[in-house]
Amino acid sequence: MAGQSPQGGRQPWDLGRFARTVLFFNEPPSLDSLLTSLVSALTGASSSPAPVAAAGRARQEGEQLVLVVGATGGVGRRVVEQLRAQGVPVRALVRNLEKARRLLGEDVDVVAADVTQMATLQPAFFRGVTAVVNACAVTVGPKEGDTADRQKYYQIIGNTPEAVECTGVANLLARLRPQLATAAGCHTIFSLTDSGEPVGALWGALDDVVMGGVSESALQYDKMAGEGGLPAALFRGVVSTANSGGFVSVRTKNLAPALDLSAHEGLEVRVRGDGQRYKLIVRTTAAWDALGYTASFDTLAGAWHTVRLPFSSFAPVFRARTVPGAPPLDTSNVASLQLMLSKFEYDGRLNPSFTPGPFTLPLTSIAAYPLDPLPLPRIVHVGSAGVTRPKRPGLDLSRQPPAVRMNDELGGILTWKLRGEDLVRGSGLPFTVVRPCALTEEPVGAPLLFDQGDNITGKIGRAEVARICVAALSSPAAANKTFEVKSTVPFSEPFTVDPNDPPMPCDTEPFFAALQPGITGKELLEEDAAV
Repeated sequence: MAGQSPQGGRQPWDLGRFARTVLFFNEPPSLDSLLTSLVSALTGASSSPAPVAAAGRARQEGEQLVLVVGATGGVGRRVVEQLRAQGVPVRALVRNLEKARRLLGEDVDVVAADVTQMATLQPAFFRGVTAVVNACAVTVGPKEGDTADRQKYYQIIGNTPEAVECTGVANLLARLRPQLATAAGCHTIFSLTDSGEPVGALWGALDDVVMGGVSESALQYDKMAGEGGLPAALFRGVVSTANSGGFVSVRTKNLAPALDLSAHEGLEVRVRGDGQRYKLIVRTTAAWDALGYTASFDTLAGAWHTVRLPFSSFAPVFRARTVPGAPPLDTSNVASLQLMLSKFEYDGRLNPSFTPGPFTLPLTSIAAYPLDPLPLPRIVHVGSAGVTRPKRPGLDLSRQPPAVRMNDELGGILTWKLRGEDLVRGSGLPFTVVRPCALTEEPVGAPLLFDQGDNITGKIGRAEVARICVAALSSPAAANKTFEVKSTVPFSEPFTVDPNDPPMPCDTEPFFAALQPGITGKELLEEDAAV
């Protein structure tokens, strides 16, 4: 790919590369295929295998396995206890096996790893997992000479907030995403093994050389280019407008048999964007130069994110021209996929973000996501109230909790917690982010207040937070929502219960139902930045 100029004008055309492209996608027929075609023509029998239905949910109802990360912490330990009390299979991910056995018991499935170190997060630890509660958090403790109420001299103990709250979350998501996507009913069409080997269809370059251009691309594999240092595929090359060209693409060889994705809503691609607009093309015929159903998508420069493309957004296109009156996309007969970067949009319009020259688009998976209007959360992430407040304009810090006032002194603890939340929200998986106020050892049963926008202060018992996390796992109403929660009992008043007559815990479902997706408290920061 070296030596190609991105500029226009006439340049020598590579006839040899054109021939190799044609032969890759249109192999010369073998004697067997010729005989099969002849028999089919004489008998009327089809020589194409029937489409294979993509798998739906990988595990049947009741076959759940919840991974609890940070399972020896105050919240995590109680999540394990409550799940087991409900008969839900649990796997506990901890750093200290001895401590885990002491706190959780000998009969709990326990694995040891450090979320800040990807090498310790072995793939086997995540096998079979259908949901995760992440209660792992940086450790904050008092310095020598602290006051009795620990209001002043806090310090970070062990790993930094960046390592635990951000890098650790990124590492977990990199390991969990393929497993949880399958559990959520996604069908993976393309992915990579831990050793960097591609899984799925064979891809080849299909560039503008087929029409006289000189652009050149390939799908390459890098063992360290993915999230958390895991493997990634690299769609890369040089796109040139010389010889009236201007597109590069990689396309699968025809899928045999074709895929039946009719039980799915669309396709999702996990990419690290470069700010350009790409196209994903689906074909429903084995013909090489045939109508394709195309959806364009923009990418976020420098950020890993999941792009979701509903099948309803794919338009019938032939050679960059839409085809009015074409039949709708037949998702029961997906024969090939193509990923493209082009100077052109459709019908003569230009790609507004197209830049000629070298490009690289890392990606880790392409999957079909299910028709699931009411998804269950697959990741319940325990964050913290206050994460958007350290830089909020006009905030009276004297009325805020210590972590807000001392965010910088504590290594940016809330800033990194917010970045970890953003990774969860951007994972492409159904999530719930729970932001408790100050944690206490008070029992379950206090009246609760759920809120959004990151404004409230107060306290809440760790056991109550664990109960909310467990409830969220089975509530579609909790999916894709971020919220703060506290007890309405004043901070200065201890909350106690009669162990012989404990109060009935409140029903969380009405609270979940009243929450709105998309509210995080970052809205105020973004509004201030725009002024």
